[in-house]
Amino acid sequence: MAFLRQFPTRNPSDRAAAHRAMARAALFSDSSAAVRLKRYNHHIAKARRLTAVDNGQEVPA
Repeated sequence: MAFLRQFPTRNPSDRAAAHRAMARAALFSDSSAAVRLKRYNHHIAKARRLTAVDNGQEVPA
């Protein structure tokens, strides 16, 4: 996270796209189904928050 604070100019929509890609990759990783689902949900939630920030909407808790 410290890296992101150093470079606040990164586009939230680019970061959201990266998290969606990580979510898709998590589905096909060599882990248990529970771990894959947990990683997928984590990255999708982060992507949704970043998309909301980029659109100027209220960020859900």
